[in-house]
Amino acid sequence: MSRPALERALQLAATGRMAAPNPSVGCIIIHSDGSFLGEGHTQRVGGPHAEIMALRDAQAKGHPVHGATAYVTLEPCSHHGRTGPCCDALIAAGIKKVVATNTDPNPLVAGQGFARLRAAGVEVEVLAADDPLAIQARELNIGFFSRMVRKTPWVRMKIAASLDGKTALNNGVSQWITSSDARADGHAWRARSCAVLTGIGTILADDPQLDVRLVETTRQPKVVVVDSQLRTPPRAKILNGKRPVLIYYATHTPEKVAALEQRGATVIHCPDLQSRAEPTVDLPAMLLDLGKREINELHVEAGHRLNGSLIQQGLADEFLLYLAPKLLGQGRDMASFGPFTSLSQARDLEFLSISQVGPDLRVVARVPGRDDF
Repeated sequence: MSRPALERALQLAATGRMAAPNPSVGCIIIHSDGSFLGEGHTQRVGGPHAEIMALRDAQAKGHPVHGATAYVTLEPCSHHGRTGPCCDALIAAGIKKVVATNTDPNPLVAGQGFARLRAAGVEVEVLAADDPLAIQARELNIGFFSRMVRKTPWVRMKIAASLDGKTALNNGVSQWITSSDARADGHAWRARSCAVLTGIGTILADDPQLDVRLVETTRQPKVVVVDSQLRTPPRAKILNGKRPVLIYYATHTPEKVAALEQRGATVIHCPDLQSRAEPTVDLPAMLLDLGKREINELHVEAGHRLNGSLIQQGLADEFLLYLAPKLLGQGRDMASFGPFTSLSQARDLEFLSISQVGPDLRVVARVPGRDDF
């Protein structure tokens, strides 16, 4: 097995992040003498998968692949979805061996691709789950793994704050606490997501666009709004017709539903039937619905109330924090939940990375165990 070949396949996979809801996959085909034959990554949804792109690349270069080894960052698919089975294409091309980082968590595949390859006489090697390259490949597709295994998206909460944890002044002013470098970096994380989630408070206070503007992208994420009372103005900037908008609500008001649907929004009744106060959106049910709608990574940019609800209900998986080197004193918090009476009630996190982006710090932290797929 050539680890450099798998490392190259992972590099290719990283360039194909816009393949969602499909996983981002890379493939490289190597001759038995170690020479390079072809490579590729999964294209946008409905387009060819990584294996097909690599086979086409080899053909375009005039390189026969019979007897070669394919290195791929996920099990080749075995079912007819938007495209045909990749394992059949590898078999037809005469590939002798397939080395993969992970088994596909999709129940429609889940080892069947490997079984079909072996049945055709193709040697199959799969990395151990704790191999660093296998972990890297799962991390690259953490939203896809989450949706396939848990049936819900991977929920990443982005927060920009001062060093003392304030996201805005008491009067609501928040532009801009962090630098332009941090904002551009945040847009890069927006771009890799399938959807951006916010709450009605943010819509009413800021009328945000929630699109990707500060970095190049080939697609825009969908917009998801938690709006229990359907207060989203029909003229809100998110309702510009350029991308799908999903609005989840609790109190049914037909005229408001009709007004938002006329503006192109998909309006979804999702009340929390256990709520004893005013009607609210059932957030766990919303996440399950988003999973059915093929949302892999859900990028949260909300206010302290919705942030607090997601944390309180154990629905946030990861935190993307930008901390500016300034102190605001009194102001609005990152999230409102609690109060706790004991430190043992605190929500534990583990740091994944801490880096400087312009003058600010970027901290990525995760709820322990959430990535045990």
